[in-house]
Amino acid sequence: MDAKPTNWAGNVEFAARALHRPASVERLRELVTGGDRVRVLGSGHSFNRIADTTGDLISLDDLPRAVEVDSASGTVRAGAATRFAELCRVLRRHGRALPNLPSTPHFTLAGAYATGTHGSGHTGGTLAAAVRSVELITADGETVTVARGADDHFEGTVVSLGALGVVTALTLETCPAFEVEQYVHEGLPWPVLLDHLGEVLGAAYSVSVFTDWSGPARVWVKRRVGDPLPDLSWTGARPADGPRHPIEGMPTANATEQRGVPGPWDERLPHFRSGFVPSVGEELQSEYFVPAERAHEAAGALREIGPLLAPVLQVSEIRTVAADPHWLSPAHGRDSVAFHFTWTSDAGAVAPVLLRVEEALAPFDARPHWGKLSSTAPEALSASYGRWEEFRALLHRFDPEGVFRNETVDRYFPR
Repeated sequence: MDAKPTNWAGNVEFAARALHRPASVERLRELVTGGDRVRVLGSGHSFNRIADTTGDLISLDDLPRAVEVDSASGTVRAGAATRFAELCRVLRRHGRALPNLPSTPHFTLAGAYATGTHGSGHTGGTLAAAVRSVELITADGETVTVARGADDHFEGTVVSLGALGVVTALTLETCPAFEVEQYVHEGLPWPVLLDHLGEVLGAAYSVSVFTDWSGPARVWVKRRVGDPLPDLSWTGARPADGPRHPIEGMPTANATEQRGVPGPWDERLPHFRSGFVPSVGEELQSEYFVPAERAHEAAGALREIGPLLAPVLQVSEIRTVAADPHWLSPAHGRDSVAFHFTWTSDAGAVAPVLLRVEEALAPFDARPHWGKLSSTAPEALSASYGRWEEFRALLHRFDPEGVFRNETVDRYFPR
């Protein structure tokens, strides 16, 4: 490589000796069995070194990305490098939908599922909850399909940090297409939010609270057309008088349609439009999942350190995530509330503040998002996840020679 590739945010320069773009599964298999470590690079929207390697980095962008909808079973099979925006366009033509989506449709399917990425809503777990089967090439070059209900290790295979093999395709459950209306409410007083956090977050199909941990909060409410119309007037919040971006001062054209205009599920559930810059672009991100029943206390603890966050915080988002069964899902086994932080791009200034955030959330058994910045110790995480050792055994079973290992995998699951 003439120049080292970086992640989307530019804070990670990959250490790989080469970046490969195989155009066939046969060439991909050759790279996997070539005798050195390999990792797969998705859309590059991770903010840590989870996709890095000192061996060969592989992009699947040049592989065929066919999307096959099976109307009879209500499923769709798609290539691992398919972006959510691509998948959604095909599903809409067939009158199908995914129950939930991430905040931006730019992610690849495999990357989002492998790291436990999620949307928002009491009824939706991480995006991995929709996965029915995973097809992957293992370290010996074999193509393996692991399916829900057929393989007892399926729940260890979806959110797998890219450590079990190269995922080439996934089959997902879909639901009938639906429309969504999006409303933004402003001026939510913090005392009301703290006392009624569960009610606010449960006001509609998908709800996000945006805050700087000092002034009043903003609530983005996404209602499925046909559901009861949410009423937040009791909170003191007022409807926004125009379109908004989650981060004040950013172009509102980048954000999805608001003010109650009905639209297709995939044009309302994300915060950001396909084809536009998501979030800010120059940023770092962290996120922590706490049990839903402790969310009120966790929010209060973060509120107390709000003045420390302010100099490096662009915005914070609070969302709900339902429990799911995936072994390494940050929502494994418990309904959760996720606290997300969009920081400035100054890594040196963010690092000590991040430590204070983790100290504040430590009493609440917080689990970090696998694709974002965190310094949480491996021993703390291993104590939080009930299937940790089973995943370690699965890792050795799939990859005994450590082909897909890297610094991140070695740190959390040392051999």
